[in-house]
Amino acid sequence: MSDTATTRKVGWKPRGENTILGTRVPRIDGVEKASGAAKYAADINTPGTLYVRLLTSDRPHAKIKKLDVKKAEKVPGVKMVHIIKDVDSEVHWDGDMIAAVAAERIEQAMEGVKAIEIEYETLDTYVDDRDVAAAEKAKRAKSLGKRETKDFDAALTAAAHKHTGFYGIPVISHMCMEPHGSHCEWKDKENLLAHVSTQWTSGIPGQLASATGVDAANVTAICNYIGGGFGSKFSAGEWGLVCAVMAQKAGRPIRLVLDRATELKTPGTRPSAFAEITVGADEKGNVTCWESHHWGTSGPQGGTIDSGVVPYVFTKIKNYRRKRTGIATDTGPFQAWRAPDHPQAAALTLTAFDDLAAKMGMDSLEFFKKNLKLTLRPELYADELEIGAKIMDWKARWHPNGKGDVKNGTRQGLGLALHTWGGGANATAVALRVNPDGTVESTSATQDLGTGTRTCIAVILAETFGIPLSSVKVHIGSSKYPNAGGSGGSTTIGGVSGPVRRAGLEALWKILDLVAKRHKVDAGSLSAKNEKIYAGDKVVCSWQQACGLLGAAPLETQSRGRKNDGLTSQGVGGIQMADVSVDVETGVVRMNKMLCVQDCGTIIDRQTAESQVLGGLIMGISYSLSEERIIDKATGRYINADLENYKLPRIGDIGELIAEFYEPDEQYKKGVVGLGEPPVISTGAAISNAVANAIGVRVPVLPLTPKRVLEALKGAKA
Repeated sequence: MSDTATTRKVGWKPRGENTILGTRVPRIDGVEKASGAAKYAADINTPGTLYVRLLTSDRPHAKIKKLDVKKAEKVPGVKMVHIIKDVDSEVHWDGDMIAAVAAERIEQAMEGVKAIEIEYETLDTYVDDRDVAAAEKAKRAKSLGKRETKDFDAALTAAAHKHTGFYGIPVISHMCMEPHGSHCEWKDKENLLAHVSTQWTSGIPGQLASATGVDAANVTAICNYIGGGFGSKFSAGEWGLVCAVMAQKAGRPIRLVLDRATELKTPGTRPSAFAEITVGADEKGNVTCWESHHWGTSGPQGGTIDSGVVPYVFTKIKNYRRKRTGIATDTGPFQAWRAPDHPQAAALTLTAFDDLAAKMGMDSLEFFKKNLKLTLRPELYADELEIGAKIMDWKARWHPNGKGDVKNGTRQGLGLALHTWGGGANATAVALRVNPDGTVESTSATQDLGTGTRTCIAVILAETFGIPLSSVKVHIGSSKYPNAGGSGGSTTIGGVSGPVRRAGLEALWKILDLVAKRHKVDAGSLSAKNEKIYAGDKVVCSWQQACGLLGAAPLETQSRGRKNDGLTSQGVGGIQMADVSVDVETGVVRMNKMLCVQDCGTIIDRQTAESQVLGGLIMGISYSLSEERIIDKATGRYINADLENYKLPRIGDIGELIAEFYEPDEQYKKGVVGLGEPPVISTGAAISNAVANAIGVRVPVLPLTPKRVLEALKGAKA
């Protein structure tokens, strides 16, 4: 399809006709970010700004018996103390917010917090999410349902091969590079300007308006840049509401950005999941039955991962028994974390599958391939596994678990896993303007989480109009722009791609009609590329000359939301393979190579797409090898809530990362599908399987720390 006036059919160009779409395009805001010119919410510092520090609970569960802020109010520089939880209120986790102190300087606010006098009555505390029997005894466990097929027992009895094991993946905390926070400034008594670190700019005004008693129309939310969200920044948060209220009362701008400890404790966590699993298969290795009881915590709410994602990917197992238990703990609350529930479900399911394969003496790759008929995308996964196996040289390098060569006390292993995701487009509106000088502007309230949304919008417009990126201006990040959906669930790229392309084509067709009329040519023969308008292969006029036909006023078009026009789609699958080395004397796991083979439909910008995959793999390596919230069982305190002890990987911990896209023609024709979530999902399972392949024993719980590896080796010897 060419972009001509007569076809008037919405869609992407044939792959071979693109000039910039699908190529490697650096971020258009890269220089601003690298140079420090990009301003985040935490950077806003207008004249008169007061700075806030929070008093948070150091008890996991207690009632406030005394709260005296008089001395805090007298600390030099302190201008306001705002009480969030007063006497007789309960705190429900270490880090629960109690009061906020605003001062001229941040250190003065910190002194004000220290001056607050508080006393607690300690209440019963429970923080152990791993021991489900203990949780039941403490009356902290609740059944979240059980499902069973009528022929399960018979299928389990008939299974020629069975494996039963315990598996687990603990709570991890949101730990955004830019902490949660905002800067609120009242322009007058009715109008609020809020710079917010948010994943949903359009959703913020209503929340702040409700907290402050003004109309939502009087609140402007700005999010030009955001330093990570990953599911935790959809709402303004209690801290955001407090910031707006304090600014209203003080009559001065307020900046409230969480400190690192509070950032780890309060904005949200990924729920834990532990499970007892039994898998059965026939003599040939075809899985015939599944039994699982999984449990975990989402904090005081007492939830865990959904039952619908277990077993993961292999959803067509006919015979199953599934039970789910939630454990209420006095720990921080949960929030959506990149691909909610999927990483946990993958870590439980695909490790159990791998252990059954090992028990049968089968190559993991062959076992997984044999059972792809139990997935929703067997042909896709088969192709991706073949691609991955070639890249990793699986056939030559795989060995039965624990049977590889030992070199200087180190064993090497390979592991694989699969994943799935939706990634459909959200409901985003875009307004487009083509100026008489040939420049093009787009406007939308969408936000760029660092994924390259700005750049992708610019790429689509440059491709649609045949103009350079320098002629495109992308305006995003203001609630006063056309409404946009929140950036979560891998929905943003589809959410912006569809309306940007539609609005662009509508504008292009109108301009081509003007060119056809002026130059007396067939509109059906016209196309725009290389800053020129062509009739077939003949240049008719320049792009700027074509736009000059608009007269003095710009041409404006709009589009909104997801439509069934082929521009976007949903539903993807991917596979990951890990190559690790394990020092059996120290228990240290080293990443050699991590591969992701992924489909995602039409790729807008290959460089930002690859960055999404690589970033997902790094996050996956983090929760696989080191990242974990550690709660002291005796005190209920979060004991590693800082950057020194909340262990994230460094460059040397990552190994070689490979992002390989699955791109046959039918994938390109599928349209745009979100890519944010999928690459983080199956990393834990793949790495765990690789470690089991290396040392011959399963380390049942992630992350695979040296201590856990050594304990597993010791247990195997015993």
